[in-house]
Amino acid sequence: MIAVTGANGQLGLLVIKSLLQKTAASNIIALIRDLDKADELKALGVQVRQADYNHVETLAPALQGVDKLLLISGSEVGQRVPQHQAVIDAAKNTGVKLFAYTSILKADTSPLKLAAEHKATEAAIQAAGLPAVILRNGWYSENYTQSLAGVVQAGAVVGAAQEGQLHTAARADYAEAAAVILTSTENQVGKIYELAGEQGFSLADYANEITKQTGKVIPYQALSEQEFSQVLTSIGLPAGFADLLADAEAQAAKGWLAEESGTLSQLIGRSTTPIAESIQHAL
Repeated sequence: MIAVTGANGQLGLLVIKSLLQKTAASNIIALIRDLDKADELKALGVQVRQADYNHVETLAPALQGVDKLLLISGSEVGQRVPQHQAVIDAAKNTGVKLFAYTSILKADTSPLKLAAEHKATEAAIQAAGLPAVILRNGWYSENYTQSLAGVVQAGAVVGAAQEGQLHTAARADYAEAAAVILTSTENQVGKIYELAGEQGFSLADYANEITKQTGKVIPYQALSEQEFSQVLTSIGLPAGFADLLADAEAQAAKGWLAEESGTLSQLIGRSTTPIAESIQHAL
């Protein structure tokens, strides 16, 4: 049995749908916090179980009979290490044979503030002695395209990545890679995958592509890390999270969101989704 945490989330649901293309629904368990939000998963024919990171008592029952588990990193920045630890402990106690975790690109060396909790989680997985595989996901294209309406309305792309290359991929690309690994007949234990988009682009390139597709001139306005954080808070992001995103862009300027190995493309057997296609889809 293959189980996926956060299965009704943006990435989790895509992983479930990718798994359904590779194995029967009867082999898949969707783990979610709130069973009242399980309608779409139930319609797919997979088994749904409650697994709440903050309620440890739900985890061991949820993992009964699970051979392979994908822990999709939690969304509560600042709370993820204890939440992940609870899942790690439950997986160890229930005898999971393959523990997969969605980490962040170059987690062991990355200076991104967002990488700290991922690095700590990877260390906890190793300390627990779990048979694990690490999926170090790069930036999602949707991190940019989800705000495309606002960009077009404002008439500019703003950011702090300067001319740094961003090797993004669509969430569906990362989801497919996870499904490939979870259904692979090869031994995945001990492997670490650095996953990112095949083609890199700068924020200036991104702005040019939006201009091309919309017919409206959208320039790129390069900001300092502090200026970009202030822009993010002005549109409603919490200050702490805005600082994390601004830091990520500042580190992208130094190459920390670039990855040219092509591992993601190799895993999924095709090119990753180009940013132009993600822009077109969002528009």
